[in-house]
Amino acid sequence: MGNALRLLYGYCCKPKTTDDDHHGVSAPTVAVSALAHDLFNFDITSQVPEGLSKHVHSSKKAQAKWYRRLVEAWRGAKPPPKTAEEAARLIIKTLNSIQKPDVEGLLAFYGLPLPDTLVEYSAEVPTTLPEGVKFAMQTLPVDPRAVQDGDSVTVYVNTADPRESMSVPPKVNLDAVKRLRARSKKKYEKANKLHDKIISSGYRVLKIDDEEVLARKYRIRLRGIDAPENKMPYGDEAKEELTKLVQGKSLLIFVYGEDQYGRAVGDIYCDGIFVQEVMLKKGCAWHYATYDKRLQLARWEKEARARRVGLWALPNPEEPWVWRKNNPRTDV
Repeated sequence: MGNALRLLYGYCCKPKTTDDDHHGVSAPTVAVSALAHDLFNFDITSQVPEGLSKHVHSSKKAQAKWYRRLVEAWRGAKPPPKTAEEAARLIIKTLNSIQKPDVEGLLAFYGLPLPDTLVEYSAEVPTTLPEGVKFAMQTLPVDPRAVQDGDSVTVYVNTADPRESMSVPPKVNLDAVKRLRARSKKKYEKANKLHDKIISSGYRVLKIDDEEVLARKYRIRLRGIDAPENKMPYGDEAKEELTKLVQGKSLLIFVYGEDQYGRAVGDIYCDGIFVQEVMLKKGCAWHYATYDKRLQLARWEKEARARRVGLWALPNPEEPWVWRKNNPRTDV
């Protein structure tokens, strides 16, 4: 089997089984792990998982054809699915020619989202700088710990980028060279102190694909949306959704300006998807109409309200700007 399946199966926890259901999974990571395990097993044994016939109507022969197609699709996915939604979309796309009840049965077998619950996105990335954009940046892969809440994330940009290379303070470059020399001589305490100085200047040395990269730090505020604060109802869920979207991904960010806290305010695109669109359509944020008049953002919020998804399933969700007014914060 290809490395994509083997690595993912090793990364995720193994699924628990019961006597009456092969999987009985509910946690997203377990669902993806279960699917990866069964595709790995099918590639070796040509056997479909026991218990699947309880969920679908087609024969074992037909099921084997599905799994053969899914194995090839998984191998070709770059990167392979890591979330339940990504795995569900791969199954739906790969098996689009089979009967809907069988697709839904297969998804239910793994505890994956059903087609009707998945939201479609426009996936239109601007090919030129939109009006009002100050500059664009391509980030390094995002650490999940860098997501502060549902509308704020810290990112890093490689200083090898032409726009960044011209603005790196000479002292930061010098400290980076000294740090490298100190590490080569195994003077790790000195190297760590130099790195602390680099960090205090707004930069950091990151290890990317076994190579050390000097990167500049940016705090990003997602333009046009306002998610619940972490201490608010649905705050944790909003933060989790944004984390799932951006973790491990390189982001394209169009920066429009800076807010009162020194954060860059921008539109974020991840794997061709407009992140603010996802957050609004999944009911993880409000359209921040006071600062952004885009009608499409208002429409996406309205659609989520109508479907009562995310925070809109709550009886009386409080707007974050109202909550902040009543609960002033001292930091960001």
